[in-house]
Amino acid sequence: MSQPITRRQMIQTSAGAALLATSPIFAQEQSLPSQRVTIGIMGLQRGMAVAQAMAGIPGVNIKYVCDVDARRAGAASEKLQRDFDQSSQAVADFRRILDDKEVDALVCAAPNHWHAPATILACNAGKHCYVEKPCSHNPWEGEKMVEAARKHNRAVQMGAQRRSNLGFQEAIQKLHDGIIGRVYASRSWYNNLRGPIELGQEASPPGHLDYELWQGPAPRMPYVENRIHYNWHWFWHWGNGELGNNGVHSLDISRWGLSVDFPKSVASSGGRYRYQDDQQTPDTHVAVYEFEDDKQITWQGHSCNRHSDSKAFVSFYGDDGAMEIDGFGNYEVFDANDKKIDERKVDGDGWSMLDSDHAKDFIRAIREDAPLSLNTEIEKGHKSTLLCHLGNIAYRTQRMLSIDPSNGHILDDEEAMTYWKREYADGWTPKV
Repeated sequence: MSQPITRRQMIQTSAGAALLATSPIFAQEQSLPSQRVTIGIMGLQRGMAVAQAMAGIPGVNIKYVCDVDARRAGAASEKLQRDFDQSSQAVADFRRILDDKEVDALVCAAPNHWHAPATILACNAGKHCYVEKPCSHNPWEGEKMVEAARKHNRAVQMGAQRRSNLGFQEAIQKLHDGIIGRVYASRSWYNNLRGPIELGQEASPPGHLDYELWQGPAPRMPYVENRIHYNWHWFWHWGNGELGNNGVHSLDISRWGLSVDFPKSVASSGGRYRYQDDQQTPDTHVAVYEFEDDKQITWQGHSCNRHSDSKAFVSFYGDDGAMEIDGFGNYEVFDANDKKIDERKVDGDGWSMLDSDHAKDFIRAIREDAPLSLNTEIEKGHKSTLLCHLGNIAYRTQRMLSIDPSNGHILDDEEAMTYWKREYADGWTPKV
């Protein structure tokens, strides 16, 4: 049977929030000055969806929208004013947000190479931070982010939204309660139909883009016309490939369901098989993670082919059966004979619910001064992101990695450890 829904869980769901909004106690909480949370949004591609989720929470004030593309910043400000009656100032440099003492939190949805440096600077400035996935560009950064959050006692939430979804929470609780016995394996997938990006040419940055600030902490490279605003994902200098871009979501659920932290070995295989163009990261990729206590996670990505052998987002295998969960928290449970014995269907708009529930969890943790209670608190986010980094490092070195299961560090491989940390532009090395 499903677990009873607590008040906190109710607040975290869209339907529950609607019910509680009619409660006098809830209304009183929202009117208290101490409940007002002022935030700034950095990066307005993915960040615009997060901004709308935040703007829908009573008592949240989006004071700034920030993007190095002036067109985006202006359009975001206009949309928030029109749709949410939020008067948000458009800026290019996120450090203006950190300098404002009225601001409580930064949302970092800029490209991956910005995630850790911006988060650490936010913590150093006394701000909470909601950082999109993957939380870091390399493993060293993830460890520094945890250090910064602990030192400054800040709420730092990674954008793995499914941890705040009631369907996923219910499914994982059933796994932990033994609905399919001892859970020993998990598989996940990501399929898409991305096209080629061709061969880009060096050019002058467009006038509306501050390319110098876009590069920020990354060592300087010439502007190439086919990389901004999205295709940077497929270049190691700024991105982490499909494994870091989308694999992190399902790997996070796999790790949660198996109750594991760091692997003991990682193997990876793949390549660029579909198109011959500028992209560096694999479009076809398999990563395998072995853990202590005889547990395994596998991830398979096909960036250029939509067909999948499963409709599931992630699946689990146990001594007494299996469970499949889709991307929105709908799940099915099967016994050892593959007979369906349980299921859950989620109502509502799946995508908006994922963003809304996770945003509410972030604001709740700030209001309660309870940073460690976050559903995807940065330490959890780092552990899941580290799986992506290790899978990419195994791919780039073309060999299996031996891992210290106590901390996730690579053992006895100097070449592999060269990917543990990157070089930074002058003055941008993160410091806690």
